[in-house]
Amino acid sequence: MTKRRLSKTNASRADHEREIIPAASITKPPSAELRPNQKDQDSLPSYETLDQILDAYVVKNLSKEEIIRLGFDAAVVNDVINKVTFSEYKRRQAAPGLRVSPRAFGMGRRIPIAQKFRPAR
Repeated sequence: MTKRRLSKTNASRADHEREIIPAASITKPPSAELRPNQKDQDSLPSYETLDQILDAYVVKNLSKEEIIRLGFDAAVVNDVINKVTFSEYKRRQAAPGLRVSPRAFGMGRRIPIAQKFRPAR
């Protein structure tokens, strides 16, 4: 048996003998795990709301006021947009990634990252 074939055999056998992804990894609430018992929902709105706000802001390029007029709570919209804005520097430090929406972070969307930029209120 060749080395490559032996590796394939062992890999397929391993798939059937143990969990590849632990069930707890799939069922536990999402978390950055920066502190004990932290969950994403502690500092973010529900994913359904968050996805809709981000889609409106990033993909559809709607303003804060337009998003609020869609029926979202103003405080939640402000918080989400501020988190996107204040995280811009992280996206510039990261390696280039594939765009998965019509309009994503990158050249088509620039926010100043110097001098503690704050959007107009």
